[in-house]
Amino acid sequence: MSKEHWSTKDLDPALLAALTQELPPTQLWSLLLAVAERRAAQRSPAKLLQQYEQDRFVCPAIVDPRAQLEIDRELFAAAEGFEAIELSPLAPLGVCSVVAPTSQNRIVSTMRGTEIVSDPTNVLALESARRLRAAPTRIVKLATSHRCVRAQPVPKQSGFTAHFRIFCLTSAGHETKDQGFTVDSLAEHIRTHLTALNRLEQLGYRIPEPQVRLLATPEREPVALRLAARLEESGIGAARGPLDKAYYDGIRFMISAGTGSNEGIPLIDGGAFDWVGKLLANRKMVFIASAIGSQLVAHAFRSK
Repeated sequence: MSKEHWSTKDLDPALLAALTQELPPTQLWSLLLAVAERRAAQRSPAKLLQQYEQDRFVCPAIVDPRAQLEIDRELFAAAEGFEAIELSPLAPLGVCSVVAPTSQNRIVSTMRGTEIVSDPTNVLALESARRLRAAPTRIVKLATSHRCVRAQPVPKQSGFTAHFRIFCLTSAGHETKDQGFTVDSLAEHIRTHLTALNRLEQLGYRIPEPQVRLLATPEREPVALRLAARLEESGIGAARGPLDKAYYDGIRFMISAGTGSNEGIPLIDGGAFDWVGKLLANRKMVFIASAIGSQLVAHAFRSK
């Protein structure tokens, strides 16, 4: 039995239709807020403490904030070519599921028509689209550090938690001849992340030789070849492979690093996405996004 079925099977069909389709958004949000208010009034201090001790969404972060601030400082310094921006903890409801092939069940939704940010790159796509709608010929390059919350099961690996901090880069603009904007932006993101890792090593973090992988669909293979050649000119080697995830717009890169036991940890992920093109109804608009698990760096690669 699916989660959607068991969670609604006992509701009157007319009530379910009203809640999911018919009530105007403002009326629905008001109703849900009234429900939350009554639920909160029934809670005891003991129940609050119990939830705080047991709920993975509300426990403190696993890293020292002083260490996290030092890491963020180095990451922003490496990304000097990107405009720094501080995002709200909340985003419009559906910011991920509307433009990307992901489920709203993986997101922590609120009762005010918003959701807690689970992926800053989706929000940066909104900001990029807003700016490009006003000035279509400009190039928008943004960087942010953000604490995210995700509702899907957490991998059973040290350092992976329901809420975590990541550092994101995005580039958006109109595609150029021979997909030049895509190639240039992907190369810049990879170089920036590798520069950031070098700065973190100078800060005292032990990050073994990073391994770059380029994954592409058959249609995007020429882009991957040109990107690999561009990286090689900078002394960066990159392994290649096929891309089988529809989440990306045909091309993806990954940067992994080992630990003391030489186990590779996926630390950086990025690629091309069609989100800004969808938001602006213009397929020529390109969006490149990438992120490094900055909290994972603080946890897994800290000096002993």
